Amino acid sequence: MHIPSRPTGDPQQNHFLAALPESVWTRWRNQLEFVDLPLDKSLYTSGTTPAYVYFPTTAIVSLLYITRDGASTEIGALGNDGVIGIDALMGASTTATQAVVQSTGHGYRLNAHAVRHELSQGGPALPLLLRYAHAQVAQMAQMAVCNHFHSVEQKFCRRLLIGLDRSTQRELTMTHEQFSNLLGVRRESITAAAHKLQLSGVIRYRRGHVMVLDRQRLERGACECYAAAKKQYQSTMPLSLPLAA
Repeated sequence: MHIPSRPTGDPQQNHFLAALPESVWTRWRNQLEFVDLPLDKSLYTSGTTPAYVYFPTTAIVSLLYITRDGASTEIGALGNDGVIGIDALMGASTTATQAVVQSTGHGYRLNAHAVRHELSQGGPALPLLLRYAHAQVAQMAQMAVCNHFHSVEQKFCRRLLIGLDRSTQRELTMTHEQFSNLLGVRRESITAAAHKLQLSGVIRYRRGHVMVLDRQRLERGACECYAAAKKQYQSTMPLSLPLAA
């Protein structure tokens, strides 16, 4: 017999929910459903219409673009800063990406129809969601530039920083294979980049666990895309929503 998980946190651990106007939060809070978000769980696939909008609190979710032959690359990473499933809220009939949990945790979800109804009324949640959508598009554009122009080591450092910004710990759980799929590069290239960072004392890597030992040096090893995306995010979103890149 399946026993439903009980909430173990506050929905407003998600910064977007915390930034909602009080009138909207009052309407949404009783409709939010606590959910477990285990590793590799697909929240929706490309070409479908998401039934729910997700608000992670402790999980990290990747937005992936999947090619016809099955290759993938990450075009967005969201954690407690984000909203997953906004395509369905912005008038699109289907999504172009797949949302997959990359770091196990929890979150909350809300029926997409309820959110669309709220937005159709032109209420105070609409400006916040539009700013968030703009910030997410900017992040995707920055990732596209990064994937084309920068080295594997720079991209690896950037992805580690993105994971750290959405985690409460200095350790990330992710294999070389996962990193290679997210960055769209060969696994051997990730292994070489991780080995170099470990030898220089920036990280410690062991059996799919990456511990960041020196964040400042990790930031220096990343390309300018990390800082640029972070600045764009923070300038677009309200000050009460301390989003990372």
